[in-house]
Amino acid sequence: MTELNFKGKEFVYNHHLAVPFRPLVPDETKGIGPVALDGNLIVHGDNLHALKALLPLYAGKVDCIFIDPPYNTGNEGWCYNDNVNAPMIREWLESNPIGIEDGLRHDKWCAMMWPRLRMLHELLADHGSFWMTLDENEIQRARSMLDEIFGEENFIDTVIWHKNYAPKATVQYFSSDHDYLLVYAKKKSDWKPNLLARSEGQDDIYKNPDNDPRGRWRPNNLAARNYYSKGTYKVTCPGGRIIPGPPSGSYWRMSEEKLWELNADNRIWWGEDGNNVPAPKIFLSEVRDGRVPQTIWHWSDVGHTQDAKRELLRILDFSDSGDVFVTPKPSELVGRIVELATDENSIVLDSFAGSGTTAHAVLEANKKDGGNRRFILVEMEDYADKMTAERVRRVINGYAFTGTQRTELFREKLTWTKLKNADKLTGAVEAIENLHGHEYDAIKKTVKDGELIMTGEKAVQDKTEGLGGSFTYCTLGDPVELDKVLSGETLPPFDGLGSVLFHMATARAFDPAAMREDDFYLGAVEGQHLWLIYKPDLDWLKSPDAALTLKRAKSFAETDPDARHLVFAPARYVSQKMLAEQSIPVEFVPLPFALYRIDRS
Repeated sequence: MTELNFKGKEFVYNHHLAVPFRPLVPDETKGIGPVALDGNLIVHGDNLHALKALLPLYAGKVDCIFIDPPYNTGNEGWCYNDNVNAPMIREWLESNPIGIEDGLRHDKWCAMMWPRLRMLHELLADHGSFWMTLDENEIQRARSMLDEIFGEENFIDTVIWHKNYAPKATVQYFSSDHDYLLVYAKKKSDWKPNLLARSEGQDDIYKNPDNDPRGRWRPNNLAARNYYSKGTYKVTCPGGRIIPGPPSGSYWRMSEEKLWELNADNRIWWGEDGNNVPAPKIFLSEVRDGRVPQTIWHWSDVGHTQDAKRELLRILDFSDSGDVFVTPKPSELVGRIVELATDENSIVLDSFAGSGTTAHAVLEANKKDGGNRRFILVEMEDYADKMTAERVRRVINGYAFTGTQRTELFREKLTWTKLKNADKLTGAVEAIENLHGHEYDAIKKTVKDGELIMTGEKAVQDKTEGLGGSFTYCTLGDPVELDKVLSGETLPPFDGLGSVLFHMATARAFDPAAMREDDFYLGAVEGQHLWLIYKPDLDWLKSPDAALTLKRAKSFAETDPDARHLVFAPARYVSQKMLAEQSIPVEFVPLPFALYRIDRS
């Protein structure tokens, strides 16, 4: 496999491992419903740290990941700010934000994306799928990175999103009217896309001119271009016409025996007079319930960029349309991904959440089919509360909409003759204003593409019904760093430290429901139980109560004598040799707290 090399790769290759765990800190005033870290989440914080914070709870559990990262056009003003302790990386920080003139902007983009993609891969379930939008600026480098991280054998396809409904007339070369959507699976053998719902137009082509009791059908072409040794026979139609063989350069797609077998079952259509080229019937009742997704998604099906901005303007209040999030994606686009990649109980993660479109699409899907999909959004910018979360609040609760209703009143192509008789033209305009002025708040006059257009505009108010649901809003707490616990600088709660240790020991997600703090139990995975003797109390941690004793080891082992038991504790009063001699399947794992290394002899 060809490997992508970029400046700084050796420093960021395993940087995700060095990122400290930081607990999720709920802010119940900014969410909707009770706090639930296993429900819908919006996390405000650096997505590198947020993804690390999600690992203890969600490693290997996310069914669908959709991200819309910076395209690195050179005009976005994004900053590389990962705390990588390498002089070269630190040197880059001085040149932020990344601009079009930055000769290393592609390297910096790769260095920014690499550790995030590594953690996203770890969060994805074995049966899950990964979707990422990009344009020409980084598509080839993204493919190379994803091939290396996911394995090129797990590449599914590249989707083309036709995002613009009209060409841009001001461009120098080509009007770029599409974006890319890269699709990967964690394990290609374990993932298949859902079928898309059939459209009414697709079903309309099925008719039943002969009143077949099996219902509506459509004729299929008997001829095909692929060579078939039994597909060159002549056909005598029921009406008497003799067809000498298939059209030139083609073959019948079935043998003569099969043709007459289907005909005996009334599955061949010969036309009204019985002399048409035979056409096998395809019954609507026998086709698949949906349609296979294709790799070109047209804006008429999944929305375009202007749709996305109008949708955001409709939901949120902006003093000026220029304040709108620059590159929102239409909810129909993300909705298509949700339709293809999730079931009713899936978890969907978006770590570049932006305007919150992914949450909107998930809530729409739940409303449509009564599902219980969950979303996890991560946004690092200051608008995480006032735009990302606010959009989700309004979509859940419903919102008032004030918009403008526009009605075209007059359209006239401007010619030199009309301009010479401008008085006549302005007179016509004034007449329309006098006739309709009382019906509208304003009458707008514009010249576009050589035409004078008059539009009546009227403010309208409406109320959009909420989709329902809830979410918990979180920020990131102080890092759970064992060296700081060592000095007593921080003492995380039991579940905070326990979730980190559980994930570190098992590379699996921690289940808070399985935890029992009163007897120090963390959970189990693959025949192994994990325990943590810990309380966020410095005096208690210094006491003999915090040690693993023979009695405590026996009590842990008795809960499941045939399993292995891993016990995290600051100290022990029983040797591993004694545990082995007494056949107690308990292994002591010392917490690296020098603070507790006191003389207990």
